[in-house]
Amino acid sequence: MEREMNKIVIVKRKTRLQELVCQYNTVEQAKFYIEHMGVDFSDYIVEDRNYQAALKQVMDIAERFGRVQVIEREFVPNMLFGGRDIVIAVGQDGLVANVMKYLDGQPLVGVNPDTNRWDGVLLAYEAGQLSGLLPRIIAGKYHAKEITMAQALTRDGQIMLAVNDLFIGCQTHTSARYEVTWNGKNENQSSSGIIISTGLGATGWYKSVMAQANRMAAIFHCGQIWEEPLPWEADSLTFVVREAYPSRATQADLIYGKIDRGDDFRVVSKMPARGVVFSDGIEEDAITFNSGTEITVQIADKKGCLVI
Repeated sequence: MEREMNKIVIVKRKTRLQELVCQYNTVEQAKFYIEHMGVDFSDYIVEDRNYQAALKQVMDIAERFGRVQVIEREFVPNMLFGGRDIVIAVGQDGLVANVMKYLDGQPLVGVNPDTNRWDGVLLAYEAGQLSGLLPRIIAGKYHAKEITMAQALTRDGQIMLAVNDLFIGCQTHTSARYEVTWNGKNENQSSSGIIISTGLGATGWYKSVMAQANRMAAIFHCGQIWEEPLPWEADSLTFVVREAYPSRATQADLIYGKIDRGDDFRVVSKMPARGVVFSDGIEEDAITFNSGTEITVQIADKKGCLVI
């Protein structure tokens, strides 16, 4: 069955060179600054050249199949996506994850602009492959992976979605203070924050935390910590507490576990200031988490649709 289409939306991001030019006004000034720090500036040029070439190829191919709109990453939260849009993210995995949580079932294609530079777990395609892929998506003859997302809710109605992970803690390197409740158990904690990971996020921040735990276990001859990785579509999340500190007033027992659909997982802030909740590493888009704020973490009803 052919799939009607509103438009093809291409989401791009700034390269390191473009970020530097925004900061220093010109390429020459950016080059002076980087080389003054003893860094090879040519890599910035090559990365930008490769990205712009891939982006142009994506745009040229997309224009053959329909109306095209190109937007910068920072404008995605305010973008009104049509129900039958096809969305293409040209960039690293983080861009794909960031775009996905603002969609509602539209097919999302991750394009790797530089396969020699980026591994790209979520970047299944190169620019040139879109010539064959877009007609299949339009015809409804494509394969997609359903992606489970997490969501954080406050009592005043704020909602934050996460494709990879949620972070609940302090925005500085001081300890976060809070009370955590998980399926009837609760304790006061002081830690470096809580990470709640989806199956997709198991290769991100969560993996770093578990790698440290595994190495510590090996040093103390405690064997290896192993767990079955969650599928991307699994109706389950995993939480892990970073560096929980046990004391007379705080505990460190509820530091790891699974959150299934319908489970009760809540965190109440005991921090007078600088408490935050953010998702997928985007600290600029955060929920304030100060004293008395309660966050409930659940599996989101909305699912991502990643073309594979």
